[in-house]
Amino acid sequence: MDRLGKHYQEEAERAGVSLQVFSSSQTNIAAKLRKADAMVIFTNKVSHRVKIEAMQVAKAMDIPVFMHHACGVCTFRNCLKCIANREQ
Repeated sequence: MDRLGKHYQEEAERAGVSLQVFSSSQTNIAAKLRKADAMVIFTNKVSHRVKIEAMQVAKAMDIPVFMHHACGVCTFRNCLKCIANREQ
C-alpha cells in the first residue's frame, strides 16, 4: 500500500479530489474519518478492527463507503468515478 500511495494521490488530483491515505493503523482514526466525504476501503489491506471502526464512523456520519478486495490503481480510479457520479 505504501508504494501505491503516490499513485493514488496522482489519480485523486486528476479527478479533483482531496485524498488522505491511511496505510497503517493509526491512533484515533475515527476522528480523522469523520471529516471524509467518502471512503474507499481495500479489504485485503486493512485489519478487521480498522474496517469495523471505519464502517461504524461511516454509518454514524452517513458517509458512502466503497469496499474492494483488490487495491490496484485501476480499482481506485473506478471508485473515484463512482464517487463523482454520486455527487452529480
